[in-house]
Amino acid sequence: MQVIVWSRCIKTGITMQEPVNKRSGLGLLSYLWNEWFSTFSILILLLLTLIIGTGDMIHGQMLRFGEKLYGNESVGMQYSYLRAEPSKPSCDQNANIDSLVKDKMQQEAKDPDVAFFGVTPEADIRQSFTAAQQECNGKFTFYDKSMKYMEDHSTIRAYRTMETGFFWILKWGTENRVLILILMVVIAAISASLKMHHIGLRPARTKLDFRVYSVAMILGNGLLSYSVISQYRSVLNSGVISTFETLAVYWLWMILFISLTVISLYQLFRTPANAEEGGKFGLALLSIPLYAFMAIVTGIAFTFFMDYPMGQGIYLGLLVEFSGIFLNLALFIWAGMLLTQTRVMDLFLAILRPWNLAPETLTWIILIGAAIPTAYTGASGIFVVAAGAIIYREVWNSGARRQYALAVSAMSGSLGVVLRPCLLVILISMLDSRHVTSDELFDHGIYVFWLTAFIFLGVSLFLAEDKFRINSPKVAVPGMLRAFIPVLPYIAIVGAVIGFYKYGLDTQMDEFTAPVILPIMLLVFILFDKMFGDRLPVPENPNKALTLEHEKKSEFLREHGATAEHERGFRKSIWFATSESVGHIGALIILMALSASVGGLIERSEIVTMVPTHLGSIMITLGFMALLLALIGMTTDPFGAVILVAATVAPVAFANGIHPIHFWMIVLVAFEFGYVTPPVALNHLLTRMSVGDAEVAAADAEAKAQYTNFYYRYERWILPIVVLLSALLIVTYVPYLFNMFDWYPNK
Repeated sequence: MQVIVWSRCIKTGITMQEPVNKRSGLGLLSYLWNEWFSTFSILILLLLTLIIGTGDMIHGQMLRFGEKLYGNESVGMQYSYLRAEPSKPSCDQNANIDSLVKDKMQQEAKDPDVAFFGVTPEADIRQSFTAAQQECNGKFTFYDKSMKYMEDHSTIRAYRTMETGFFWILKWGTENRVLILILMVVIAAISASLKMHHIGLRPARTKLDFRVYSVAMILGNGLLSYSVISQYRSVLNSGVISTFETLAVYWLWMILFISLTVISLYQLFRTPANAEEGGKFGLALLSIPLYAFMAIVTGIAFTFFMDYPMGQGIYLGLLVEFSGIFLNLALFIWAGMLLTQTRVMDLFLAILRPWNLAPETLTWIILIGAAIPTAYTGASGIFVVAAGAIIYREVWNSGARRQYALAVSAMSGSLGVVLRPCLLVILISMLDSRHVTSDELFDHGIYVFWLTAFIFLGVSLFLAEDKFRINSPKVAVPGMLRAFIPVLPYIAIVGAVIGFYKYGLDTQMDEFTAPVILPIMLLVFILFDKMFGDRLPVPENPNKALTLEHEKKSEFLREHGATAEHERGFRKSIWFATSESVGHIGALIILMALSASVGGLIERSEIVTMVPTHLGSIMITLGFMALLLALIGMTTDPFGAVILVAATVAPVAFANGIHPIHFWMIVLVAFEFGYVTPPVALNHLLTRMSVGDAEVAAADAEAKAQYTNFYYRYERWILPIVVLLSALLIVTYVPYLFNMFDWYPNK
């Protein structure tokens, strides 16, 4: 008899039948893990992280609220006294003081030291017992008063249970923040491996691709397993007693990488049914996930060449050291996926549509707007994962070329990394506090921001297929004002949430609190959409026909477009966003962890120290530094790269006469250039992860079918390179050549 399980299809939101008899063994386990367990677990962990993030503020308010409700100065009663159930005093309220004094006097008379110290006067002993008796009476009086007070306020025990329960959850969460992060990484990375969702230079298509992919994953995960096991044994043999948290982290790492090894071994013998026949070994190598490449290279180097097998495990400790940053990263990714389930982007774009802007001009405005959330995320790659898919959808639906939309998505986060309050810039100021401050970097970063923005606009307009266009204000302004009305409730929600934190919890929205505030704000957006969205319809989209056409030929838009979002309810929207977040969290965080291992390998190999201390001409030095920094940006995550550069490259640059502020501006732009430049081009890979391999392949095929021009065929690669290379050359040389900002007064 065929067994049928009714399930909700996460990707479409449509009820469907799933025949379980087609899945067995690890296949069934994979299905249950990916479709249910991982999504539910990550949702719980993300919500717990939100609670922890605002826990101190909320608990402080709960204490103050408890004081207002149950405190009474007139009777000397405070809520803090009643947070624990009053206990009856153990002292004797009816003690016989005369008897106690007599016994005490007899004890002192028998003391062998009495001849030396003398006998305590009876009056002093009596006074002591009398004071103790008065104190005991006071305790009983307060106990009786407290019990009566609690009887008169019947709700105090319920409120106290809620407040103290929240406190213990908060306390547990704060103390176990590292375990929450590692557990989240374990669950998400296993899902990413089961779905083959890890970031590689190209997707696996043929049977040979999948076999090479699996062999590399087995080798990489096997080396990681050996490294963390070696580190665990070293800790056990050190003679130092480890905490539960430390041992739990090691066990979670071992569980993760052993599980990934087993999964990869299973995938080696069970290639997907849709895998194509044949394949080329060279192309198959490009299908290997970047993190597997990093694991193999660092594992072999540490284990066989440096006799340091625990090296990878040591550098995985970066996640433990910066657990707060990586938890914020997970929240940002979730916020980005939640944003896809709202109407916010469509509503704000509706304000611009009456102007009938060309796609290039519209995109420029979108990128300027995207710089703000990028500044809060702290790194461009994080923003690409969080919002790259949204930007791709909106730019393509505006009438732009598909390749152009992918290019914009890849560099969507590149403009905002120099703006306040970017966490990466703050980290730079902390690492190099002797030479720069965050205010100095942000003050000069605004020039880099506008420079890059106008370079993008100029290049886009120069290479545009259609001429620049814009409607007259007489036509556009009335339509813009009408389109602004549906946006007002969302502006009010933003103000209410920020106001709640500012005035209710005494917390400003900054780079540290934004990861907590943004998901909450977006959850309210989704709730409002589902409850009242139909009452505030989006103004007619002049590109509606084009959007519907795109949805017909794009699986990505069918799943993530406005139609799909409208069909989902509140619960399905949250579930869908969380499900999308799981793979991104697992793929990106594990990649960043291995990037730290690569940075550690570079540091221990002392390759950077081979750079000459003095390179001669400052012009040569500037060019060499820009090239070196771009190469570093290609291979490591931004936070690990900044730590590496501050320790190794920065002193060399300063010794060669480069001004510190100038150097760090070059660093930020060079990193962004490295993130969009082959052979790695990390932000392109993150874009592909966001929109899906099929969408990128369709865009490439469409460009080759429609265009013979080399630029239009490969626009998604060329445009970001041209823009950011131009910005890098200008930032590198112009301040020196024209003596800008008084950095080089004596040149």
